[in-house]
Amino acid sequence: MYHNEREKGGTPVLDENSKQEMFKKMKERKGEVKTVRKIVGIIALVVLIVIAIAGYSSYNYVTSALEPVDPESNKKIEVEIPMGSGITSISSILEQKGIIKDASIFKYYTKFKNESDFQAGNYSLTQSMTLDEIIESLKTGRVYREPVFTMTVPEGLTLEQIANVVEKNTSHSAEKFMERVTNQSFIEQMMTEYPELLTEDILKENVRYALEGYLYPATYPFFEKDPTLDDVIKTMLTSMNTIVSEYTTVLAEKEMSVHEFLTFASLLEEEATAQTDRETIASVFYNRMKIDMPLQTDPTVLYALGSHKDRVLYEDLEVKNPYNTYVNVGLPPGPIAGAGKTSIEATLNPTETDYLYFLADKEGTNHFAKSYDEHLANIEKYLR
Repeated sequence: MYHNEREKGGTPVLDENSKQEMFKKMKERKGEVKTVRKIVGIIALVVLIVIAIAGYSSYNYVTSALEPVDPESNKKIEVEIPMGSGITSISSILEQKGIIKDASIFKYYTKFKNESDFQAGNYSLTQSMTLDEIIESLKTGRVYREPVFTMTVPEGLTLEQIANVVEKNTSHSAEKFMERVTNQSFIEQMMTEYPELLTEDILKENVRYALEGYLYPATYPFFEKDPTLDDVIKTMLTSMNTIVSEYTTVLAEKEMSVHEFLTFASLLEEEATAQTDRETIASVFYNRMKIDMPLQTDPTVLYALGSHKDRVLYEDLEVKNPYNTYVNVGLPPGPIAGAGKTSIEATLNPTETDYLYFLADKEGTNHFAKSYDEHLANIEKYLR
């Protein structure tokens, strides 16, 4: 309410009640502003919290999706990548098979790393593989993984020597290994799983160890800290099965059994030196077998004796044992060691010669002869 009177300059003069009412309204407005600000602040804080939670959750989800699905799982999952598959379809297939956690993240991860040129094919992947291992597998067309450890089985080892290698590299003792590879039930199980490799020949009467010579010598990667004995043995059997399967047709043409094949190859492996011409030694053995002449190879004598000796004595050559090729004609009952790829190939590709004898000099170089007189001359020249 205004008075009729006006101050100089035309400004109205408020009475006391009007002033109090105006101050009251101003105070109410200030209170409303504070309330609004408080509400806005709370809403902003809630939004920030929600964003932070969402960001943290997203970060955790992405981080988790970049890790293996199950680091402890070594179960193989068959995955087929069809021809012409792009990264989108490949990612979907991998997610559906449970190899990765999220197809989109895998897709963006490959793009971020600029990975491409993935190959179609059938893969045996596991949930313990990292994204990089999966990518490497799809790029190379083979399953790629970083092994937990590797175990090297050198060429020319017997089962008993392989047992020592296994003991040094795993938690399994050499004794347990030998118990397993000589267990009849296990051998029969392996014959069922590898029918083309392990035939009835390994069960013949005079064979010392059924699986002798059937565990392929190589460096093996293992993807768990403590593989079972069965896994270790099957890994080596699988490799030998793969190698032998390459020569199925040739063996059939030569009318040579797998057992004879690996037995012959094991003799070459044990006779070999760094400079040895395995193909020529193979020709010597074949030439002798054609005329029913004993192979007379020292490693079979040592195998018959069951012990390693630096020098074979004349009395050793007369030991009565099926494996002694000095007193028995033809191949021994079975392999005497694990043959490598070079000896295996030399068995099927011998040099054509008339040689019947050979010897290695002190430097390991071999000298061949067609007759016994020539052989005696070589002994005189290179060993005496």
